[in-house]
Formats: sequence, structure tokens, C-alpha cells
Amino acid sequence: MTWWQDKETEDIMIGFFDVLKAADLLKDEVIRTPLVYSPTFSRMANAEVYLKLENLQMGGSFKVRGATYKLLSHPTEIQTGVVAASVGNHAQGVALAACSAGVPATIIMPVWASISKQEATRAYGAEVRLQGSSLVESIDIGRRMAQETDRIFIHPYDDEEIIAGQGTVGLEILEDLPNTDLIIVPVGGGGLIAGVALAAKAIRPEARVVGVQAASCPSAKKALELGRPVEIQAEEQGSIADAIMVTQVGEAPFPLLQKLVDDIILVDDDQIASAVLRLLERKRTLAEGAAAAPLTALVGGSLQIEEGSRIVLVVSGGNVDSLLLERIIATGLRRDGRLMHLSLCLRDAPGSLARLLSLLAGQEANVVHIHHARNESGVAFSYTRVDLELETRGFEHIREIERALEGAGYRYKKDQI
Repeated sequence: MTWWQDKETEDIMIGFFDVLKAADLLKDEVIRTPLVYSPTFSRMANAEVYLKLENLQMGGSFKVRGATYKLLSHPTEIQTGVVAASVGNHAQGVALAACSAGVPATIIMPVWASISKQEATRAYGAEVRLQGSSLVESIDIGRRMAQETDRIFIHPYDDEEIIAGQGTVGLEILEDLPNTDLIIVPVGGGGLIAGVALAAKAIRPEARVVGVQAASCPSAKKALELGRPVEIQAEEQGSIADAIMVTQVGEAPFPLLQKLVDDIILVDDDQIASAVLRLLERKRTLAEGAAAAPLTALVGGSLQIEEGSRIVLVVSGGNVDSLLLERIIATGLRRDGRLMHLSLCLRDAPGSLARLLSLLAGQEANVVHIHHARNESGVAFSYTRVDLELETRGFEHIREIERALEGAGYRYKKDQI
């Protein structure tokens, strides 16, 4: 018997048996999501790459697994209702689980939580309250409310039963691909990766489990460096991977991270945006920022990948705001050299704009947006400013366009999008 199968240690109160128990209870309650092979990403990594599509799960993310298992484990105590705190995905998971169990749910969300995730949570029947400037603060508020109203508080990640429920993701991966060599998992509070690692290492100890965090909020990586969970100050600009913007890793998952997780990689928003775009274009899969982070780590060059190894990327969710998705796609296109934004002044005379557009057409640049501005300060009376956004094939194509503009005598300013 290995220590993670049934034996408790001083700081770990959950074992592989708990994941198996969760799987048994959840088999008719949640979707067994597909594990799909990606030829494109396999060629990019020179390995066999598979996607565990938790974005196809009920509620749009893996969170419903842990929430449902928590409620099923306490059929009597939940009758008065449940309380939870979440940025969005856990909120929807708890709301769905509570609706299925026929009990009321109150969800505390940070004041900056996205409107779409608020409305989705309400649509599943939960009461939503916007309180707290961070997830940690919202969790504290939720705990107090649960105590005051004698209800169960369902933590998004710092709970053994939540970890066991999320661990069923890892169990399904190893059942579908028994010879998995590497699983890459997004990391926020640590519940998902702790559960996945627990299941994966119990079945296949030689398999590596690697976490991915947003560089703007590296709480799990910092905790592993210091040997204990610590609250960090996330960068003010936040991240498009809001689901993993957790400023302190959980006490319950932390010992599992210490013992079972092989590494944690940090990625930035521009890289994540490119990964979201790649998943959309190459696999027709909508992934939120956090869910695209594993692909970012795979193609970013920070990981040592053995040729021909079998790799699973956990696409943890697909709940992304429509307006944010537009910005993410634009950022990804820009980072890949497929959008060019430039401004230049043209003489305000017939044919000036037509000649410019003809030159760009000759370079096979597609005009996405054009703004023709007259009467602006700083522009001479006989000139007009033109702002253009062009669809391009890549950075070499951009350089070809620049050479053509310069050869025709145009002076331009290339802006960041």
C-alpha cells in the first residue's frame, strides 16, 4: 500500500479511496467528459497531446463535480440550504448541485465578478450577493454567513470532499489513457490539481503532474517555495484567467501539492490569449483563460517534453464573457502577428484614400476596421488622419506591408492594439 491510497499522514486527510467513493456517487450525476486527441497540438509538441474537455461539463466547468459530491455526502445537513463563495465557476457548480438536491443556495461573489457569471448563477436558482474585494474576502464573508444561519459552507477548493470530487477528473483521464505520462492542470486555490494528482499518482506513480498559474497571481508557486500557504498581492491589472486569480492556495490541497505535483509553470496573459485563440481555431473548443493555461505551458517552451510522450491538457472550463472573448481573440491575433494597427496622415484630396487601400490590397492585407478622421487637433488643415486595423498572415507579412508603405513614401505610426 502506498501512502496516498488509504493511509493518512500527519498533514493529509484524504486518500485515493475518497476519489473512488466520489466517482461512485457522481457516476449518474455529472457528465463523463471526453478525452480527445489533437493532431495539431501533438505536432507542435512532438508528442501525443490529448484534451480533457471539462468545458463540456454541466455548468461549463469541473466545479460541479466537487460541489455535487459535497452535497451528496451531507444529505441531512444541507436541508436548510448551503452557502458558497466564488468568482464564477464554483458558483455555478454549487447552484446546479443545490438545484438538483432541491435545497436553496446563497453565493457570495466578489464585487468585480463578471455579470455573465452572476446571471448564469442566478439562472440556476441561487441567490447571488456581491460582497468582498477579493475571493479570499468573499470566502470569509460566506463562512460567517453560514455560521450565523446554521448552513453548510461549500469552499471552492479548501475542502477534502471538494478535492475528492475534482479528483474524478484525474481518475477518468487514467481510465481512458492508462499510459499517460504528463497531465497539465490550471492552478488557482489548488483543489483541482490536488485531486487530479492524488488520482493520477495512485494509478500511475511515474506520471508527472504539472500546474500552471497566471504570472500576475503566483500564489501556489510562492507557497511551494516558502513551504506554506501565504497570501500574496496579485497585480492590479488582474488577468484574463480570472478563475485562477486566487491569492492564497488552500490549506487542504497544499500538502498534496507539496508531495505530488512535479512543477508549477507561470504564464502571462498574452500567451494565454494565444492559447484561447488556438483552441478555438484548431480544435473548435471554447476555453476560458484559466482553461487555456495548460496549452500555454505546453507550447511556451518552459516544459521539458519527452518526444512521443502522452500528454493530457485539462481544459477546465469554458465560461468566458462574450465581450472579454472579443478582447482575448484580438490580443491573441496581435501576439501571433495576425493583426496590424497603424495610423497615417493623408492629403485631404480625391483619390488619396483609394491609393492607400489599393497598395494594401496589393499586399493582400485585409482591412478589418478603418477610421477616417477630419478636423482633429494636431492634423494640418490640408490633411486627414486614417486609422487602420489590418488582418495579416504573420510577422513577415507585416514587414512586407511596412516595406511597401515606406517604398511608396508613406509615413505611418504602428500602434499597439
